[in-house]
Amino acid sequence: MQRLYAIAWLTWKAAFRFRLFLVVSALLLVSVVGLPLLIKDDGTVRGFTQILLTYTLTAITALLGLSTLWLACGTLARDIEECQVQMLAVKPIARWQIWLGKWLGIVSLDAVLLALSGGCVYGLLQWRAHRLPLDQQQILRNEVLVARGSAREKNFDKEIDARTDQALRERLQKNPLDIGNANLDEVRRQIRENVKAGYQLVPPGYQSRAWRINLGRARHRLRGQPLFLRVKFNTGESAYTGAGPTYDGVFGVGVPQKTRLWQSEVMSMAAETFHEFQIPPDLFDQEGVLTVTFGNLNDTALLFPLEDGVEVLYREGGFGPSFARALAIILCWMALLAAVGLASASILSFPVAAFLSLGLLVMTLSSGTMANAVEEGTIAEYNAEKSTKGSSPADVVVIPAFRAALKVIHLAMDFSPVDSLSTGRSVTWTQLGLALSQIVLLMAGFAGLLGIVLFSRRELAAAQGTQ
Repeated sequence: MQRLYAIAWLTWKAAFRFRLFLVVSALLLVSVVGLPLLIKDDGTVRGFTQILLTYTLTAITALLGLSTLWLACGTLARDIEECQVQMLAVKPIARWQIWLGKWLGIVSLDAVLLALSGGCVYGLLQWRAHRLPLDQQQILRNEVLVARGSAREKNFDKEIDARTDQALRERLQKNPLDIGNANLDEVRRQIRENVKAGYQLVPPGYQSRAWRINLGRARHRLRGQPLFLRVKFNTGESAYTGAGPTYDGVFGVGVPQKTRLWQSEVMSMAAETFHEFQIPPDLFDQEGVLTVTFGNLNDTALLFPLEDGVEVLYREGGFGPSFARALAIILCWMALLAAVGLASASILSFPVAAFLSLGLLVMTLSSGTMANAVEEGTIAEYNAEKSTKGSSPADVVVIPAFRAALKVIHLAMDFSPVDSLSTGRSVTWTQLGLALSQIVLLMAGFAGLLGIVLFSRRELAAAQGTQ
């Protein structure tokens, strides 16, 4: 460990020699202090706090990510190119210790920078909260500066798939010729969307739809505690009219003769926007099932997505511990980037290693585009109105490659600490444990093992002459 600490300290000295620590610290300070002065919000304290959390933590993650890649590529590649590693290699220290020591140095540097910038964000939030009136403070403590758990309706994927397969079989039996020239996967996708819409749609004209949401074990500690409903719906009109008009509806919670009943006033809500409001406590039954009913008072059908249409939020803990766990997940991302940068520099020169690392980062950030291509089955143009798609000879290779890349990317990107904090959700110990195992142990460990093998096999004496 003493050898690892020595290499880590040399990495710290390199960061100060490159002025990296000072430059990144100044940029982080500007992002934390300057962004609140530039960003625009909806005029509410809650909206400003949510945007402040989102923008500052996103800026911190981006700055630390780029600086981590730059330092990881530069500190090893430059040491090899300038023949400084040769001085270490002749000493009684293994190459894997050199590599791992540099990784520990970069990660520890990121931890310090992340703690400083995260502490500034937390302090700024608390300072602004204490300057607000008591009623506004209560809103922040209940909806943003809090760690809340969530519960949704059960997953209907199996039922939807079963009904889709049945409808497809019936259609093939009735009209086999009509489907003969069509893409069977595309036909199945259309049928599935129609079946799924039946689970999401609330018909117009005073029709209603009920959601049964099981609170699970949390019901035992939620007696007497207020709950929050977070809802979102879409309409066919909103996609073409931008913000669109507002739509009226009434929410009711409870089951007659089983629970207490509560009904809201007529609510006017915009489409494609999250709406959150508080409901009274103790409206769920003995099994912990909360029944939420929505009455559609419009002439237009409203569609509540199964993924995030109706959700129940409840208090699970304090904001401080959840914020600290979110920063720890961001540090896991930095540990992965450090391993990728060092692995690239183990065999490549600094410019090429930096280009490769940044290319992998850009590919990760483009996961949405890859997901769309995988869903459509082609990288050619897709016409959503006519439900037709082109084809490309490259699809045979590109689509499977995209599918494999998405599986790897999702191991690291399935965690959203910034989104969770901005909506007042809890970042749990379970999420942090999964992040450590998937991002650090699995992904960073694989990159580290690859980097150590490449670095151990590299001919250092000929490195300067081969660049």
